[in-house]
Amino acid sequence: MSSGVIILLVAAAAVFVYSRRRGRLPLPPGPPSKLFIGNAHQLLPKDEPWRTYVTWAEIYGPILSFRVPNRQFIVLSSLKVATELLDVRATTYSDRPKIWMIELAKRNLNPFNISFHHPYFKEYRTALKNGLSTRTILNYQSVQTEECRVLLNGLHKNPDHFADHIRRNTAAIVLNLAYGWKVADDNDSFVKMLSVAFESNAILSLPGRWWVEGMPFLRFLPSWFPGAGFKRAAIDYGKKLGSLDTIPFNWTKDQIQSGGYTRSFVSDQLLPEDGSTVSARVEDITMRCGQVIYGGGSDTTASSMKSFILAMVIYPEAQKLAQAEIDAVVGQDRFPTFEDRDKLPYVQALALELLRWAPVSPQGLPHHAMRDDVYEGYRIPKGASVIANLISMSRDKEMYPDPTVFKPERFLGPSPQSDPRKWFFGFGRRRCPGSHLAEATLFLNISCILAAFTIAKPLDERGKEFTPPPEYHNVGVLWHPKPFKCRFMPRNQDLLATLSH
Repeated sequence: MSSGVIILLVAAAAVFVYSRRRGRLPLPPGPPSKLFIGNAHQLLPKDEPWRTYVTWAEIYGPILSFRVPNRQFIVLSSLKVATELLDVRATTYSDRPKIWMIELAKRNLNPFNISFHHPYFKEYRTALKNGLSTRTILNYQSVQTEECRVLLNGLHKNPDHFADHIRRNTAAIVLNLAYGWKVADDNDSFVKMLSVAFESNAILSLPGRWWVEGMPFLRFLPSWFPGAGFKRAAIDYGKKLGSLDTIPFNWTKDQIQSGGYTRSFVSDQLLPEDGSTVSARVEDITMRCGQVIYGGGSDTTASSMKSFILAMVIYPEAQKLAQAEIDAVVGQDRFPTFEDRDKLPYVQALALELLRWAPVSPQGLPHHAMRDDVYEGYRIPKGASVIANLISMSRDKEMYPDPTVFKPERFLGPSPQSDPRKWFFGFGRRRCPGSHLAEATLFLNISCILAAFTIAKPLDERGKEFTPPPEYHNVGVLWHPKPFKCRFMPRNQDLLATLSH
C-alpha cells in the first residue's frame, strides 16, 4: 500500500472520528421539551418571547437552547458569547432563518431578510454603508436641524401630543435622506403610507402568529384550500408592500428627470459621479435600500425618543445635570448644534444610557447557523436560529451594576462601563448601517429639548405629581413605551419665540 493511500485513510479516519465526536457533543442547556411541540408551549407571552429567554438565561446560563416544531433555537444572553459567535465567526452566522410568511409574500429580498448567499447582500451592504457613513450624513445636518425646530415648536404649542411630534420628526428625517421628500404637515401622505408598510411587515413576521412557521409543509397548500387563510394574507400583504416600495422611489426618479430633485440616497445611487447610466439591477437594489432606510430608521429612533421623555420624567436628577451642562457650554441664547457635541460629555453619556436602558429591539433579528459549529463544548447545529437577547445584555449586572436604574454617569470617568453600542446595533455583517444617523438625531433632539424645556411629572386629579411606570409593549420586533403623560415646562420663552421666525 502506497504512502499516499495510507495518508488518505488516516485522514478519512480522523474526519470520521471528529465527526462522531461532534455528533456526541450536547446542545447548550435548556428547558425540558415535549416530544412533538418542543418548548412552544412555554414561550409566553407569544409576542414577547424574550421575557421567557431572560428567565431561562438565569437558570441555564449565557448560551441556551430550545426547540419548537421543525426549528432549533440558540439564545445568546451575554455580550461575550454574542461577540465570540456573531462577530468573530461572522462567516458562520451572517445568514437569516427563513420566515415562511415573508417568503410567501415575496419579501425575501428585503435587506433585513435577504440571505447572506444572495448576490444582492454585499451590494446592499456597500450601498447602505456608503450612503449612511459619517461623512455622508453630514449633508443632512441642515435637515435634522430644521426638523428639530419643528419638533420643538410642536412640543411648545401642543405638548400633549408629544408622541405624534416625535413620530413626525423621525419620519421626516429619513424620508428626506432616502428620497429627498419634504414632509409638509402632520398628515403627510408618505408618512402614512410607509407607516402602513412597517405595520404590514411587522404582522408578517410576528412570532407565533402563523402556523406555517412551525409547519412549513403548509406552504404547499393552494390558497383556496380551507385553512390556508395565511397564504391569502401573505399574498395580499406582498402585493400591498410591493406597490408601497415603488411609489416614493418613482417619485424621486420623476424629480430627477424634471431636474428639480433634492439630494438623497436614491438620487446619489441613480446619478453616479462618473455620469454613467445605472442598470435595472442597480435601480432595484436602490429601491429596496431606500425602503429599508425608512423602515429601519424611523420607528427605531421614535422609540428611543419616547424612552428619553419617559426617563427624564422618572429621573429628574439626570435631566438637571444635563441641563446644567448645556447652560454652561451653550448658554441660554441659542439652541445646541452639532458643533457642541464633543463639549457635552454628560449629554452624550445620557444618550448612551438611553440605548442601554431601553433597547428598541429586546432580542434583535435572528441569525442563522450556516454550518455546524462548536462553542465551549456545545454543539450548534447547522440551520439553528441564533438569537442575541439584547435585553439580557442591557441588564447584565456584571457589566452594568444597578441595571434597571437610569445612570448616565456610568459611561463617564476613567473607568466607564461597557459601551452599549457594542450590542445595541446588532452584530457581525448584520449590524445596523444607520447607527451614525440615529446617534446624530438623538443627540440633537435630546440636547435641544433639554435646552428648551423641563420635562415634568404629570398631575393627577388632585393636582399632585405622580410618576408613570416604565411599561413597554412590542410593536412587531420593536419595543415602545406604553402611552404615558408628562408636562413640558418652557425654560426660556425668548428662545422658544425664535422657532416661529
